[in-house]
Order: sequence, then structure tokens, then C-alpha cells
Amino acid sequence: MTLFSEYLRQMAVPAVCLIGLPALVAAQTPLTLERAVSFARENDPWLEGSRYREQAAVAQSVAAGTLPDPEVTLGFANLPVDSFDFGQEQMTQFRVGVSQMFPRGETRELKRRELSEQGAQYPLMRSDRLAKVTVAVSQQWLEAFRNRQAVRLIEKDSALFGHLVDVAESSYTTAAGKTRQQDLIRAQLELTRLEDRLLVLQQQRESSLAKLAEWLPGFAAGGIVLSDTLPVLALNTPYLLSSTTGDTGQLLQVLLTHPRIKTLDQKIIATGTGVQLAKQKYKPQWEINAGYGYRDDDPMGDDRSDFFSLGVSFDVPLFTFNRQDREVHAAQAGEAAIKTEKVLALRSMRAGFEAAQARLERLNQRRALYEKRLLQEIHDQAEASLTAYTNDAGDFSEVVRARIAELNANIDFLNINIDRLKTIAELNYFLTSVEADSTGGISP
Repeated sequence: MTLFSEYLRQMAVPAVCLIGLPALVAAQTPLTLERAVSFARENDPWLEGSRYREQAAVAQSVAAGTLPDPEVTLGFANLPVDSFDFGQEQMTQFRVGVSQMFPRGETRELKRRELSEQGAQYPLMRSDRLAKVTVAVSQQWLEAFRNRQAVRLIEKDSALFGHLVDVAESSYTTAAGKTRQQDLIRAQLELTRLEDRLLVLQQQRESSLAKLAEWLPGFAAGGIVLSDTLPVLALNTPYLLSSTTGDTGQLLQVLLTHPRIKTLDQKIIATGTGVQLAKQKYKPQWEINAGYGYRDDDPMGDDRSDFFSLGVSFDVPLFTFNRQDREVHAAQAGEAAIKTEKVLALRSMRAGFEAAQARLERLNQRRALYEKRLLQEIHDQAEASLTAYTNDAGDFSEVVRARIAELNANIDFLNINIDRLKTIAELNYFLTSVEADSTGGISP
């Protein structure tokens, strides 16, 4: 037994290593946005749970459409207590009975249909979940990418500010230039502030990676290496964002095909069947029963006839005010509540879409402004101030301010690009259709 245990232990070590190998390789490979979204969608346990719930609903619908099990009764009737002699009295008999209950009206069919309609919600809910996972993972990936790129920009400028500090110290100690002590202190102060910003961004990057790792089983937050390439996100239906398109009816038509709204439509159908099911309570419930009574011969040995009985029983729903009427009213109120929920969902989604649409339009305008003019103008200003200072025609404080302005402009441009992609991902959620694959429009 000891040798066998040792053999199992030695075999378990390679097995564990092989199990962890895919996650290790995945963590070392640069993680693109497309790959992160695909991995999260394929490994979301909520989707598996939804499939199980759908299977349960389907199984319940089949069970609800069948008749209840028949009841069998066995017993003795009119057995004399003085002797317990089965053949003493004429009415003593051994009885076997069977009864079958038939639910009210179309209760079985309606209950089967209601459960089947409830089960039809789960594929729609999974489609909505996939779209939400795409947005959530995209947001976290882009946030982590933003923080990492901002860290790189600050690290790059930290080296430049360090060089400026060295230049200021040299100029101050030699008294060859116009550098003052306050300029030297200002340069060192800005360098210290950059170090603080760097620490804050590193903290935010670590937090973003931890949130991203929540969606990626097998990935450790510290082992995630993001791709260096900023992804390209395409809008699912770009024509809806055209400034010339003022027809809100087109947007409404797209939103009506959204899996979230389709799920509510399916709930309305199921609750409508529930109203019909509640109305079946006004109909009687029937039960058929049959029995056979066996009698023994009399004390003289003469044969006694056995008994056979057949009967029907049903209830009479006469007092319906506090039961049937209330149940129907409750079912109708539930149906009306789901319809109200659909109206509110459409309003919320329309408002969210229009807000994201306006945000994207302004971000596109700012992006174009930065690309065409602002970045170049700020860079030219920084170069001009440095040239003036090296020629003893400028102020060192102006050089520092210009470099800080250029760094902030570059970070602002990074934020614009990231916010733009996050907004596109949000818009694609609203534009998700049940008939279309909700990949989020990610291009490598």
C-alpha cells in the first residue's frame, strides 16, 4: 500500500502541472481585448446555470402536462367486531378501489404551456448576459490599458524632468545661467508630483487587473499582460448615430429586438397564459372512482354475489369572490406589471443610448481637435520654451509648465481614446439583437 501511495503521489504532480499549464501560458501571452472577451464569454458559470434552469423548466412542463397518478384503496368493509369472521355477515366484504382525478378544464395543457414559455426566457437571458459580459470585460480591459499607458507616459516624462533638474542644478551651481533656487525647487517638486501620480496610476492599474481577473478563471491579476495594441471597436449599426437620422422609430425597432426586451416579451406571454390558467379555477374538478367488493360464502356454504361500484365526484365553485376572482385579478395584475416593466426598460435603454450617442459625438470632436491641432501646438510650445531657456531668453518655470501641459495633453488624449472605445462598447450593448451575434464588434 505504501508503494502504491507513493506511485499515486508521483503521478499527481505532473497531472497538477499539466492542469495549471494552460492558465500559465495564457497569463504569459499578451491578452488582447478580443481574447479577453471571448474567454470570459466561454467560461461564465452563469450561462451554465441558466442552461440547467432551462432544462428544469422543460422537464417541469412535461410533468405538468400529464394526469395525476391514480389512487388505489384496499380495505375491509362491515367486518363484525365480535368475531372478526369474514363470512359471518352478508355485508362484510374485501374492497379494492381505484380513482382518477382530472384537473379543471384545460389546466394541464395551460400549465404545460406556461412552464414551457417560462423556459423559453432562458436563451434570451443568456443572450443578454453575453452582451453584458462583453461590455463589462471591455470596460475593465480598457481601464487597465488606460492606466498602464498613462504610467508609461509619466515614466517617460519623469526621465525628462530628471534631466531638467540636472540642468537646473548645473546652471545654478555654476551661476552661468539665470536659474534661481526657486526654479530648482520647482523642478524637484514637479518630479515628486510625477512620482505620486505614478503611484496612484499603478494602484488603479492593479485594481483594474483584479476586476478583470474576476471574469477570467485561471488568470491571476499579477500575471495578466495586456496587449500593447489599442483595439478597434466597430459599431453594430452605425447608421443610427448619423446626425441626419432623426427618426427615433428606427432606434425603437432595434431596441425591441434586444434580448432584454425580448425576455420581457416572453414573460408577458407566460403571464398571459397564467391568467388563462387562473380562469380555469371557475371550472369543476372531476374524479372518477371504481370499486370491487369481494364477499365470502355464507355459513351454510352458499355463494354470495360480489359488489361492483362506479361513481363520479366533482367540486362546485360557487363562492368565487374571495378565491377564484382574487386569483384571476392577481394574475392580471402580474401581467400588467410586466408590461409596465417593459415600458420602463425601453425608456431606460433609449435614454442610455442617447446619452452614450451624445458622449461619443463630443469625444470624436475632441479626438479630431487633439489630432489636428492641440497636441502639435502644445508640443511646439514646449519646444519653444526649452529653446528660449537654453538661449538665456526664457524662464525656467515656463519650461516646466510647458512640459507639464504637454504631459497632461497626452494623458487627456489617451483618456479620450479610451472613453471613446468604452462608449462604443456601451452603445453596442444597446444595439444587440437576438437575431445577431453579440460579439461587441471587436476587431483585432
